[in-house]
Amino acid sequence: MPLSDLVASNAILPALKVNNKKQALHELAARAAALTGQSERAIFDILMQREKLGSTAVGNGIAIPHGKMPNLTRLFGLFARLDRPVDFEALDGQPVDLIFLLLAPEGAGADHLKALARVARLLRDPTIAHKLRASHDAEALYAVLAMPSASAA
Repeated sequence: MPLSDLVASNAILPALKVNNKKQALHELAARAAALTGQSERAIFDILMQREKLGSTAVGNGIAIPHGKMPNLTRLFGLFARLDRPVDFEALDGQPVDLIFLLLAPEGAGADHLKALARVARLLRDPTIAHKLRASHDAEALYAVLAMPSASAA
C-alpha cells in the first residue's frame, strides 16, 4: 500500500524554511490544522509532548513527529522537505531535512503503529530518501511517496 493513502498531494511542503525544531513543528502544526480542521495549538501541543518523551528523529536526516488527536476521524500525514537541515536532537546527531508528520485518531491503536512503521521503513530506504532530497516541487515529492514501489518498502 503506497503512502498516498496517508498523505494527500496538498499535504506536501517542498521547501519549508525554518530555523529550528520548534519552529518546524509549529509550521507543520499550522499546515496540518488548515488541512484537518483541527486546532493548530492542540496539534502543536501534542507534537511537543511527544518530543519531550524523546526525539522523533529516526536518523539519517529523517524525523517522524506523530501524535493522537481526539477529534480526528482518520490517519493524516503531511510531508515536508526542509529548505535547510535543522537540529532535531537525533540519536545519530545528524540534522533533519525530511519530516513526515503523522496524526492519528485517539482510538487508532494498531493502525497508528502500522502507519508509523510503514513511514519509517519507506524513509529509511536510501534510494527513496535520495529521491526525496533530489525532488524540488510538491508534485515530484508526492510522486516519490506515492510510488507503487513505496508500498514494498
